[in-house]
Amino acid sequence: MSFCRQLRILPVAALLLLAIIRVDVAQAQTLDAALREEVVSVPLPPGSGVAALVATSYRPQGDGPFPLIVLSHGSPANAAERGKMGRYRVLSRIREFTRRGFTVIVPMRRGYGDTGGAWAETYFRCSAPDYYAAGVQAAVDLVATVDYARTLAYVDRERIILVGQSAGGFASIAAASQGPPGVIAVVNLSGGRGGRPDSHPGEPCVPDNMSRAIARFAPTISVPVLWHYAENDRFFAPEHVRAWFHAFEVAGARGVLLMQPPFGSDGHTMFAAAAGLPIWTAAFDGFLRPLGFDYPAPGK
Repeated sequence: MSFCRQLRILPVAALLLLAIIRVDVAQAQTLDAALREEVVSVPLPPGSGVAALVATSYRPQGDGPFPLIVLSHGSPANAAERGKMGRYRVLSRIREFTRRGFTVIVPMRRGYGDTGGAWAETYFRCSAPDYYAAGVQAAVDLVATVDYARTLAYVDRERIILVGQSAGGFASIAAASQGPPGVIAVVNLSGGRGGRPDSHPGEPCVPDNMSRAIARFAPTISVPVLWHYAENDRFFAPEHVRAWFHAFEVAGARGVLLMQPPFGSDGHTMFAAAAGLPIWTAAFDGFLRPLGFDYPAPGK
């Protein structure tokens, strides 16, 4: 039986009520006025297992429309931690995007944090991971977020960038394969699935299966993708990342792989660490400049 068939489907009215309750709880947290933080509800297609995602929007001052970043979170290793994520409020990194003139929407995908519900992105067993199935499910949530964002008056409907870290980077690649309207680029920050940093540093579950998944997604990706990693990533060693990127290019997709020198004790933390900020922002700016994003570097 497929994973989708195993989902426990609640009545639509109950699902809608649950989504409203979760948004109300999330709104009870203090919101960042300077970032114009707002908790929103992203509708999902029927049969998704939950009616809506809890998401957070941030935007610069002014009316817009602003180019949009859909920012995707990673995945803790166990269910208990996934449920404790709340909202993914990485404010120092979000601030870098809004300072560059972007609005940002951060959805909590199914099975994570305030959205809750059954975890849609399982890849089943480490001995035979189905990364493609996990990516397909993650793409449902991100494409729905893009569709929702394009209804907002302050969003530039034709300048949308998918940005994700770790599992969120892989989710962004999978979503790009669906050709969501308005998406013009993807930024994959240390993306992948199946990492085992404590027991098998650098060695994810069956890395060749990720190559196969990437090869299935890549042929329908029509936008450029930045692959940004560090040599000492404890989740995904450089040789695996290079194999994944090779599969990506051989399948006909366009992109660039930037493999940074070792960062701290674990290059996988570069996006989260304050010391990593000038590294990934420089790569982000350089990647977007040829796409017409010629904003001055913040602070200059």
